Amino acid sequence: MRIFWLLLILALSATAGAQEQPASLPEDGVERLSLAALLIGDGNYERARAVLAAIDLDDPDLDRVRYHSLDGLVALNLDELARAEAAFVRALEAGREQAEPPADVIWLYLAQARFGQEDYAGTLAALDGADPETTDLPSVHLMRAQSHWQMGELESAWRVLSNAAGRFPDRAGDFTRQQVYLLVEQGLYQEAAALGQAFMLRGKATANDALAIGNALREAGEYDQALRILEAARLEDSDNIRLARVLAQTWLDLDKILPAADILHDAARLDPSLMAEAAELYRRAGWLMQALTLNARVIDQPKKLKQRLAVFIELGRFDQAAGMESDLVRTGLLNEEDIRYALAYALFKTGRYEQAESHLTRLTRDDLFRKANELRRAMEQCRDEPWFCT
Repeated sequence: MRIFWLLLILALSATAGAQEQPASLPEDGVERLSLAALLIGDGNYERARAVLAAIDLDDPDLDRVRYHSLDGLVALNLDELARAEAAFVRALEAGREQAEPPADVIWLYLAQARFGQEDYAGTLAALDGADPETTDLPSVHLMRAQSHWQMGELESAWRVLSNAAGRFPDRAGDFTRQQVYLLVEQGLYQEAAALGQAFMLRGKATANDALAIGNALREAGEYDQALRILEAARLEDSDNIRLARVLAQTWLDLDKILPAADILHDAARLDPSLMAEAAELYRRAGWLMQALTLNARVIDQPKKLKQRLAVFIELGRFDQAAGMESDLVRTGLLNEEDIRYALAYALFKTGRYEQAESHLTRLTRDDLFRKANELRRAMEQCRDEPWFCT
């Protein structure tokens, strides 16, 4: 199972010497570099590229380290990762040529460009090129651990995460989550659950920590362990909609429909869009009256009508189901052949054979065409022997 990491993007912004954007393009290369930096800082990457393109690269006084760094930042922010990598390499080479060590932050930019291209060995090499103090950031430790992991260096990944959790206690949840994912990927489910529960018991975990850890265990098929973590978290944060969804899905994975329905019903007080899902689960669980009650509060009309039709038929309320025909026409739901067949069935059950036939003749899907023929035979028998269908 592939584990996707939630990585924090490096908060590395350019600084500029200008305070206001000039009305026209400056002539001086230094001013253009400052303007490009200002534009990058404001998120105007295409305009920054245009300013950089106007700079004379043959100018002996040009600060090439800064130029290539800004060029790389533009490409990085436009997701042109290969171009960004090349620009940052040129910035580092320019620094060596000028005998002026470039800022360590360029190594971090280079690492980010390589990481985005899944060049994990190159990412680690770039991070090692910077001063250790520069790379002592939570996001950088996550990047380093992920790179080791993708290269199969699991012990190194674990060591980076463990050290980072101690180094940044306020961000320990980020690193512990990754350790849980690492254990899950190796099939060490009990260890993953124990680590997740121990972290949460320390009182520093959030509902989102529990959500991530519990969901990782759920995806690994460790439903009981996932439930322990998710249920405990929900007691602490009953208003967390995402937590409710994952918890409900975990119960569904165990074919326990009713608990999932109860959870979504409770969550629907904060997110009304969940009402239809809760009603559907109650219907599947056989709690038809509860499903019908919740259905009345569903906002989405097509979804509401489809669900109501199914509940009426399951309850044997065929007159009410047949009476929905005009609403089904109005909402265009009869374009769905399943709905058309269900309406035809309700009409058949209420003795309106000609109306039922008018819908059956419009069915084209193979499975429904066969069911329509069976329904026609039943209607023919009812015509010949009315007492049989009473």
